Parts: sequence; structure tokens; C-alpha cells
Amino acid sequence: MSLSNSNTTYGTVTKSFHWLTALLILSVIPLGIIANNLAYAINDPQVATTDADISRAAFLFSLHKTIGVTIFFVALLRIMWAVTQTKPGLLNGDNTPEAMAAETVHWLLYGSLVLVPLTGWIHHAATTGFAPIWWPFGQSLPFVPKDEALAHQMAGLHYILQWVLVGSVALHIAGALKHHVIDGDATLRRMLPGRMSAEPTEQQPGHALPFMAALIVWGVALGTASALGWLKPHEAHVETAAPAVEKTQTAETAEPVVAPGDNQWIVETGTLSIAVTQLGSEVKGSFATWTADITYSETPDSNGVFGSVQVSVDVASLTLGSVTSNATGADFLDAANHPTALFEAQIIEGETGLVAQGKLTIKGAEVPVAIPFELAITDGLADAQGQLTVDRRDFGVGGSDEGNVGASVVISFELTARGG
Repeated sequence: MSLSNSNTTYGTVTKSFHWLTALLILSVIPLGIIANNLAYAINDPQVATTDADISRAAFLFSLHKTIGVTIFFVALLRIMWAVTQTKPGLLNGDNTPEAMAAETVHWLLYGSLVLVPLTGWIHHAATTGFAPIWWPFGQSLPFVPKDEALAHQMAGLHYILQWVLVGSVALHIAGALKHHVIDGDATLRRMLPGRMSAEPTEQQPGHALPFMAALIVWGVALGTASALGWLKPHEAHVETAAPAVEKTQTAETAEPVVAPGDNQWIVETGTLSIAVTQLGSEVKGSFATWTADITYSETPDSNGVFGSVQVSVDVASLTLGSVTSNATGADFLDAANHPTALFEAQIIEGETGLVAQGKLTIKGAEVPVAIPFELAITDGLADAQGQLTVDRRDFGVGGSDEGNVGASVVISFELTARGG
């Protein structure tokens, strides 16, 4: 059998692409549905879930994503091959409505095979997820930032476009069965292994109208998704775009910002971030709302203390990608019952520089900590940054073993403060 197509037959390469794509699609769709249902159950506080459930969901999502990326590259190769080949004519080209519908479905299939996995891939790259793609080329995409709003929009596109794909596949299968069972022609048989030749009708549909019809279908789908709000950022995502430090004064008040007193430092900008390891992949996040009360003098007192710092953190303001709800849930930070984390320390001289030495309180557990940090003061503005690694188990966060989530949590901060 020839590798290439002719006007009456499909070649071996085209048939191989066709059935490989069919196998991948019929695998990836149920995997996605099962994984999503399991994820909803995990995120539902009314449903009891275990560490094994999380592992199962991560496995299914990774498998789903990996097959999706495979479909994307197979589709590209299939399209590249198709443009070099003769396309066998339809056996019912003289039935204009049916032939136009068949060509429209083919356009929808080709486009969806690229768009559905691509939107899913961009969503994966834009969010901080816990289920990696199984390949050695990393989890990011060029020009795709880590952005929750973008991730939400891509998730909405992925969801609506997948139903265009599902509908197209269903119509494609129904059409093939109709040709085989009702019409009794060779439309289906000539895509099966072996050589099957069938003479197409002299009349064949053009490409322009089916292509336009496919564009209209995609337009209606996207318009529906937009109308339902699936392409808009969630309110929670909008909130995470707010300044990282909660201000004492807001833009809505006409009062001037209170000037710092002696040795008092007012934080103007800053970020408070964390990084954890889940299923071997680093997951980064940040707290949107926190306050810092800082005193500092460049000259220490008689006890060698330069000042003090007290940081209060709104635990519920944590954003940690797709695992945010789990991180703030009862098994981990338990934001509902322990809404505030507190860091209280004195600033002293360490072996290599300044250290904030004191205690960190999370989930009601106090643990002594020491955070070395760098400080630079210029014209009354202080820039400081530091990092601390803690064991989440010391605070009763997560299980007693590492399980899916590593025990070590890296806490980092950067801030700019104005002093009096």
C-alpha cells in the first residue's frame, strides 16, 4: 500500500495519523473528566479525601496533560503532511448539504486538535500547578507569564473549545457510520488498513464556505463562553493583583499618609512569598495582605538590639496556584480557624549581617526562628530582603510525613520602607 494519498485512496501515513489521533482523543477526554471530578471532590470541604486521592488526581492530570501535548504535536505533523497530499474526494460530493457539513466538521476537527491542547498548555504554563507534564523540556512556555488571570482565561477557552472538539468528533463518527450502514459506500472502509479505492463523485464542495462555517461555530462558542463569564478573571484573581502590602491609608481617604516617627519605618511596597515542593515540582505563591510594624536604628542599644519587627499575615490571602484551596484548608494552614500568622522578632547583629531573631506563629504553634536579611538605606529609604526555610510539620501543617508535599517551605520577603 502506498504511503501517499491519491484521489481515490488514503495512504498509510494519513491512516496512521488518523487512528493515532483517534486513540489519543478517546483517551484524553475521559481522563480529563475523571481528573476534574476528583479535583472538585478534593476541593469540596464536605467530601473527605486522603493523600492518596491527591496523588491519584495529580497522576490523572499529568497523564491528561502529557497526552494533550502529544495531540498538539501529532496534529501539527498531521496538518503538515496533509498540505503536501492529494485529498481523496468525497463519495457523496453531489449531496451538497451533507458534503458541506462534512467539510465543516473536518475544519473544526483540524482547528480543535491544535486549539484545545494549546489552550490547556498555556493554562498549565500560566498557573502554578501540581501536576507536571511528563517530559524533560520544562513546564513553562515562551512569552507566557505566571499569571492567574491569564490561566483562568485559558481554562475557560480550553473548556469551551473541548466541547467543540467533542461535538465534532461525535458528528464525524456519526457521519462515518451513516456512510457505512445506511449508504453502504466505502467512506469508512477506505480509512481502514489495507488498500481500498473508491471513485469520488465528479461534484465536490469548495473549501471557503465550510471554513467560514467553522469560524462561525468557533465564534459562537467563544461568544457563549464570554457571556457566561468564563473568560473573565475570578474576583479572587483580581484581589491578588492588589498591592502586596496592606496600607494603613487607602486611596479613598483624603488624609495624608502618616509620617514615620523616630526609628519607625513605614513599609511602602513589598512582597511576601512562599515556595513548596509538591510531587517533585516547586510551587510558588504569595500573600496579598500583610502588615509590618518596624523600628530600627543604625546604632544598637546597650543589649545590641537595633530594633524590632512584627509582621501580621492574613492567611486567607495566600495565592498558591491551583493548590490554593488545599493550602489554606483545614489539613494545612486552616485559614478558617487560624486566620492570622504572626512573626515577632528583635533585630540583632548575626555572624554575617543583620538577623531578625524571634518567633513565628502559624496555626497556633510558636516556633523560634532567625531570619538573616540584607539591608540598604539611602536618603531615608530602606530596601530589605531575606529568606527563611521552615519545616511545615513543626507547625502542624499537613501530615507528619512528606507525602505529596515536601516538609521544607521557603519564606521570602522583599520590602521598601521609609524611615523617620
